[in-house]
Amino acid sequence: MKKITRALLSVSDKTGIIAFASGLHEQGVEILSTGGTAAALREANLPVKDISEFTGFPEMLDGRVKTLHPKVHAGLLHLRENAEHQATMTEHSLEPIDLVCVNLYPFEATVAEPDVRFEDAIENIDIGGPTMIRSAAKNMKYVTVVIDPADYAGVLSSMQENGGNTSEALRIQLGQKVFARVAAYNAAIARYLADHGECESTKPLVLTYGEGTRLRYGENAHQAAWLYTGLPSAEASIAHTEVLHGKAMSYNNYVDGNGALEVVKELSDKPAVSVIKHTNPCGLATGETLAAALEAAWSGDPISAFGSVIAVTREVDLVAAQCLDQRFVEAIIAPGYTGDALAHLQKKKNLRILRLNQPMARASRQQMTKHIHGGLLVQETDAGLIEEWQVPSKAPFDESKKELARFGIAAAKHTKSNAIVLVQEYAPGQYRVLGMGAGQPNRVDALRKLSVSKAVENLKTENPDITDDEIQAVIGECVFVSEAFFPFRDSIDAAHEMGARYIVQPGGSVRDAEVIAACDEHGIAMALTGMRHFLH
Repeated sequence: MKKITRALLSVSDKTGIIAFASGLHEQGVEILSTGGTAAALREANLPVKDISEFTGFPEMLDGRVKTLHPKVHAGLLHLRENAEHQATMTEHSLEPIDLVCVNLYPFEATVAEPDVRFEDAIENIDIGGPTMIRSAAKNMKYVTVVIDPADYAGVLSSMQENGGNTSEALRIQLGQKVFARVAAYNAAIARYLADHGECESTKPLVLTYGEGTRLRYGENAHQAAWLYTGLPSAEASIAHTEVLHGKAMSYNNYVDGNGALEVVKELSDKPAVSVIKHTNPCGLATGETLAAALEAAWSGDPISAFGSVIAVTREVDLVAAQCLDQRFVEAIIAPGYTGDALAHLQKKKNLRILRLNQPMARASRQQMTKHIHGGLLVQETDAGLIEEWQVPSKAPFDESKKELARFGIAAAKHTKSNAIVLVQEYAPGQYRVLGMGAGQPNRVDALRKLSVSKAVENLKTENPDITDDEIQAVIGECVFVSEAFFPFRDSIDAAHEMGARYIVQPGGSVRDAEVIAACDEHGIAMALTGMRHFLH
């Protein structure tokens, strides 16, 4: 295999390009270049030939046409061992290009600017760059193509080890990166144009992700799993957290971590803690301090909290960290940690400690996807909470209960359907989930068999001497929240038997009148929010 004799360098991101070009020059490689890259190389006193001199054709149309030329693409695409190709190259005085180093116009960065003009976005669509790197990558048997500054050192090292050429294994690896990058680049352009067109019909959906990370295993030990991350956003997300300590994250850790983070983001304006088990908030609470919120959240289901994933809205201090002493938690996710809190938590060998890389805030509306066999479902994220607030029952809904109800709606929104969540104001202005029923085929079971029985169990755990009358008094001050409407009055009758006085639901059933009448019969106050929160 012949050594690399000629390289074409044309980069938007000039990180490391001088050192790379110097390394190529030291190995006897002739360097071709364009525009700003050529100027930078000359400023560094490196010999460089302009691409226009190589092609014999000037750059034109404000640089839009410079490398789209037969001398460039024949130099890249010809098969070195094909006699007919070699004869064509000789006949037309064409010369080989053995290495291409190109990165593309920064389209993604351009459109990420809040005030970018459409014309500027379009001008930053690279044409020559993707064409060149695709040509080079297609001929990876002979041509080395480099698009990432992180690969410069490896290319130079491979050339030194392989008599002036790179290894075929490296060329294949670099070629794969090219096609992945071009796919991501085209996807970004397609997404941008989809958001700026006037057509409301379904548009083609193009999804791409960066390099994957191998996880310990999938949902079960016999399943392989990977994490692929999209482009970083301004929003806190589980995929873009930094793991500060602990074992490698598993598939289930990320799924539960996503559930923990998304529910606690609903409460980002105050100290709050979510405790997640199998994606459901078995504990959720606010508090005067993060430590108080953590204790209240843990009390929602102390048994299920074993092996849970926790997310919090505030920096973890030492007092909050000490709340986890003698408690087994898989992972904790926070905006940050004080030095002494981090040191204290790191004593737990297996605890995964994750730090967010973006501010804690309520989730914005965006697209979410779910794979089904043979296809992909796409919908907007459920970024709402309440559409309206109506109280159709004869019993008034105490205004002082409205914030507690909002807290309960946030909890129910992130609980698997069918769900009933029982929430309590455990201290003035501070709220917790006292009992939760999730993922039931019918709502009556979620209420009677799970949420209320769990609430009673938690109250008795906290105070073994509590009387039935005292339990009924507590439950009477709680708010029962359903994430979807009640299709029949049976849930209301069950709630009455359990001592309910306040119920919140979205409404919208053909039997709303029957359900409201049941509330009136039992003296229950009911509020309708007009917004369902199914979670499958």
